[in-house]
Amino acid sequence: MTQNSIRTVRAVTVVTNPRAGHEVADAAMARLRARGVDVAEVRAPSAAETVRLVRDSIAQGHGDAVVCIGGDGLINVTLDAVAHTGVPLGMVPAGTGNDLARELGVPTEDPAAAADLVADGKIRTIDLGRIEPSAPGSTPMWFVTVTGTGFDARVTLRANAMRWPRGRLRYTVAALAEISGRFTVPYRVELTGAVTEGLTNPGTGSEVATNAVMVAVGNTRTYGGGMLICPDAVLDDGLLDLTVVGGLSRVEMLRLLPALSAGKRQNHPEVKQYRAAEITLTAPGAPATADGEPAGTLPVTIRAVPSALTVLVP
Repeated sequence: MTQNSIRTVRAVTVVTNPRAGHEVADAAMARLRARGVDVAEVRAPSAAETVRLVRDSIAQGHGDAVVCIGGDGLINVTLDAVAHTGVPLGMVPAGTGNDLARELGVPTEDPAAAADLVADGKIRTIDLGRIEPSAPGSTPMWFVTVTGTGFDARVTLRANAMRWPRGRLRYTVAALAEISGRFTVPYRVELTGAVTEGLTNPGTGSEVATNAVMVAVGNTRTYGGGMLICPDAVLDDGLLDLTVVGGLSRVEMLRLLPALSAGKRQNHPEVKQYRAAEITLTAPGAPATADGEPAGTLPVTIRAVPSALTVLVP
């Protein structure tokens, strides 16, 4: 694990979600100002405009930190502006999943306390994942939590379109709705720099061909509001964890979902874990999501990018 250090924070760029409520943002920005921090707010209608405005704000002197007031999806959008820059990323959780905040120990129900972490300036360096699509003209994409493909990607896309219920229950409802759709597809998984140490349910081999319900690639342990899909993942080990859920029937998947969510499936024969620096996934028409955002369809190559992001932590 990387060692924490302290950064002076006097002027920050705050990124808010134009589609979200303003109470959390108002409380967080008021706390930052009360701590003597100069705040410049960015609220843009598109990802590209958000990145442009954040870069402009940093260049104009509000680059002691960039603060996302929202969920993992808003953080994902902001990664293009802060990855590899050394500008610390802070977060005030206000999304559905908030998995990165949970992983780092950032308070998820107290905007003022989360804002205090920004003002305190304690930083840590973590890895990112980089998705390289195979389709001509496709754009590479950063992610910081989990890239899901297959069933879990379809669940995430459905959950994103829902307005009720809120929180983790939304993913449960979406999973029950998606379980009647297309299920098992043939995957080919190619691993580069593969290791097995420290995995609770390790698979073997650097190339795996299997019928699978879903394949998840984790930089963090959780997604979907705390689902422990990659329970052994470490944010700063220079590697990605891979969980492959094999050819289960719908009934078997329903039975497995609670254990899969809780990370308790060490002995299940159809669930295997791998760890690698680079992973290539191929499956016909399987959708992908990254940090809960659409990430196209397979095939893709996913790489661990060590020490690519600086974050503000407790």
